Amino acid sequence: MRLPLLALLAKEPAHGYELKLALEQTFGQAYPSPNIGQIYVTLKRLEQDGLVRSEDVEQTTRPNKRVYELTPAGRQALRAWVDEPSDGPRIRDEFFIKLILAPMAGLADRMSLMNSQRRHYLGIMRNLAELQAETDPADTTGRLLIEGAVLHLQADLDWLERCQEELV
Repeated sequence: MRLPLLALLAKEPAHGYELKLALEQTFGQAYPSPNIGQIYVTLKRLEQDGLVRSEDVEQTTRPNKRVYELTPAGRQALRAWVDEPSDGPRIRDEFFIKLILAPMAGLADRMSLMNSQRRHYLGIMRNLAELQAETDPADTTGRLLIEGAVLHLQADLDWLERCQEELV
């Protein structure tokens, strides 16, 4: 949550609710709607870390609002984030650890674990298909976000088949 908020503040100063709306409008239905409380907690921490500063802005017909803006340190942190490649494949995959260790401990058999995980992935895939059907075709960001999630799930399902071939 920290870095997406910094990225939005790099464009222009904003208050918490504006940042929530900007995330929702930018990513559409495909992105889980952020909790406003979490946004304000994150903004407070960013301010404590010197990455943003805030000031109260008076409003005539509403309560005052706290507007946040990026500091030079925040811009530097944002630049470092943008320049750094994102994490690639997971080597420490939690499911794979369960798949190997649970049978050794007598907690579950591998086939049951794989079937359960497969059902879980397929359920997520169904939810994504529904979300995809509801997404406006003009919402390129939302469509690409959903498509990426579907492709990752498909790769996970393919990998699960591979595990079954090798381990069972």
